[in-house]
Amino acid sequence: MTMQAVREFLLHHAPDIEVVEKPVSTATVAEAAAAHGVAPAQIAKTLSLWLGPQAVLLVLAGDARIDNRKFKDRFGSKPKMLAADEVEQWTGHAVGGVCPFGLSRALPVYADVSLQRFAQVLPAAGSTRSALRIEPRRLAELTRAQWVDVAALPA
Repeated sequence: MTMQAVREFLLHHAPDIEVVEKPVSTATVAEAAAAHGVAPAQIAKTLSLWLGPQAVLLVLAGDARIDNRKFKDRFGSKPKMLAADEVEQWTGHAVGGVCPFGLSRALPVYADVSLQRFAQVLPAAGSTRSALRIEPRRLAELTRAQWVDVAALPA
């Protein structure tokens, strides 16, 4: 799965949303923010985590970090990242392009409330040079994400 899988997902579920490709890498929050001319906080980073034997996705603002206490209170365990090879196996997207759209298999998606500060956020779109602009509420609706409060913002 790749950017093409994201395009196909959008064609069927949100044809008004376009994938934006850049000639430079957007694989990190800093790179994506610079390429798209937005604050790093507005980048919606997607983390691939284990919850027991199940892989899940957590989408949070670019300036947010997982708060271990909040995460454990919500999910009953500490957050554990998937290994890079596991990320692609479970999501269909390589690290740097992971997003909650066009997944190779259905995964639970959680959207952190840190995204709700913005009218639009920019998640990756299946490659290390692509993204899309979307309202956080719509991101959650399209991916059937459950809203959670598991992140900490910088002081």
